Amino acid sequence: MAIEVRIPTILRQYTDGKKAVEGSGDTLADLFTDLETRHTGIQARIVEKGQLRRFINVYLNDEDVRFVEGIDTKLTDGDTVTILPAVAGGMA
Repeated sequence: MAIEVRIPTILRQYTDGKKAVEGSGDTLADLFTDLETRHTGIQARIVEKGQLRRFINVYLNDEDVRFVEGIDTKLTDGDTVTILPAVAGGMA
């Protein structure tokens, strides 16, 4: 099963600069474990204590997984997963 994973700039250091990589898994948790086998260190930046990190937003085919099943969201062949770190800041 091939899943496209879109990687934000801040995490591309783990993917040798690639904007997108392929992974596989039945759930997001499985996908992140699979990615870790080829891109060491990336899983710890996305997952903490078995859950998505607080300031990491993950979208499955443009739907926020927090409103589906979170890290247990089911995946199917051809899905696209987008990882977006929350961004804060600006001028006061």
